[in-house]
Amino acid sequence: MEQSYDVLIVGGSAAGLSAALTLGRALRRVAVIDAGEPRNRFAVHMHAVLGNEGQEPGALLHQGRDEAAAYGVTFLEGRARGVIAGDRAVTVATDQGDLTGRALIVATGLTDELPALPGLAEHWGTSVLHCPYCHGWEVRGQRIGVLGGSPMSTHQAQLVRQWTDQLIFFTAGGDLDPELRHRLEARGVELVDTPVSTVLGEDGRLSGVRLEDGREVPLDALFAAPRPHPNDQLLAELDLDRIESPMGSFLSVDPMGQTSHPRIWAAGNVVNAAANVPVSIAAGTMAAGAVNMALVTEEFDDAVADRAPEPHTSEDVSPEDFWETRYAESGPVWSGRVNPTMADVVAELTPGEALELGCGEGGDAVWLAEQGWQVTAVDISPTAVARGAQGAQQRGVADRITWIAHDLASWQPEGAFDLVTASFFHSTVELPRTEILQRAAAQIRPGGHLLVVSHVFENDDDIPPWAWRREPAADDHAKEPTLLTPAEEIAELALHPAHWAIVVEEIRRREAVGPDGQTAKVKDGVVLLRRNA
Repeated sequence: MEQSYDVLIVGGSAAGLSAALTLGRALRRVAVIDAGEPRNRFAVHMHAVLGNEGQEPGALLHQGRDEAAAYGVTFLEGRARGVIAGDRAVTVATDQGDLTGRALIVATGLTDELPALPGLAEHWGTSVLHCPYCHGWEVRGQRIGVLGGSPMSTHQAQLVRQWTDQLIFFTAGGDLDPELRHRLEARGVELVDTPVSTVLGEDGRLSGVRLEDGREVPLDALFAAPRPHPNDQLLAELDLDRIESPMGSFLSVDPMGQTSHPRIWAAGNVVNAAANVPVSIAAGTMAAGAVNMALVTEEFDDAVADRAPEPHTSEDVSPEDFWETRYAESGPVWSGRVNPTMADVVAELTPGEALELGCGEGGDAVWLAEQGWQVTAVDISPTAVARGAQGAQQRGVADRITWIAHDLASWQPEGAFDLVTASFFHSTVELPRTEILQRAAAQIRPGGHLLVVSHVFENDDDIPPWAWRREPAADDHAKEPTLLTPAEEIAELALHPAHWAIVVEEIRRREAVGPDGQTAKVKDGVVLLRRNA
């Protein structure tokens, strides 16, 4: 995976997605690493979330992902295992490889350690609750218990009284300050000193508790104060500053979320156990703003210190930076429609497993998936890949496409394919095109196909008004790619004729529509080869 970004975000729940959205809109190159385990996944609905009252938690995250992806944010499934932080960069080790960024936001949340009572975990998030602001309205006026035994229990007992006058506080043995005991009884709170032994349920819902003396107390809901454990183990080797509180030990951060390391921020429950969804969203936004300003300041500082001119040759800029800049600094580059020449050829093939090289924003990959193909789509630009993934989601084929952001010059395809396709696989910066095509062809199963569709400019009339030959290069990094005729393509590939059969070798003429709605007749070179052995 080995990719480099402006900002890495570990954790894809409310805080992490909020940070990603803000940074994506700031034109930052962002990757979110998410294990898919938000703290509130046990709850059926969210409450006190303005504009999303009563929404299912997963729906908010799904919407947030789509919104962030629209601004080029990359999402990677997996776990962060550790962090190496230097003066100029932060590297995060994940179970899929290492990623490097200029800054890191940790939004990994926390894990709630529940009291070790039989039956309690089964009702966690439904009728065993912890936050009255999140769940109190739903159980208002009912028989509610508060489980003692935690430093936060007495605070919770006083707070929950606001929602019911049928409140029982289980003191976990009766070791309660006399003044506090009087205070609770003055508000009509029933105190039970006998410890709770079991949480009871009926038809999947909590029905009460059993005490150690065998008595049963009927309840409609039970509030408990679990012990929070921040999910910050990935930072353990960095020895960052911490603070101790009644809720436990947490990373120490400033009001904008910055830790004691200048390139690491933290937001949400990982530093604030009491943060609900709105608070976590706000914390993610604040941290993102601070991170962006830190990077902006660094960029100005570097410019003043170095006064170095921008690179002016293709040798001075990497293909990865060139293509990512092209996609990230604009809206969608392509139409999102399938290349009609590719579609016409592939329509005659039986769907199987396909690999698309240089997928761009995914128009061809999505079409292939809609025809029944299982697709692996690879492109050097994370922004382009993210836009393709969003399009697949919108068109209902997300489960049929695996998206990979990687430089094809160093990417090694794994597994076998029934089709490898490369449409207009040209580059105005360095690209070992033939080597990439040969490497992919080696992964094609017997009976499978290699399809290459290319521009063919036989004379000036073949060049559409929007082509690079009609206009000066947008910057000095670009150079004109080499275009091959179908016969030249086959010769360049140099695939063994005993193992490969030529199915199509021709030039097709079609009408194309350019970025500004212009139309022109263009020529496509088509090479379709079938592997025999």
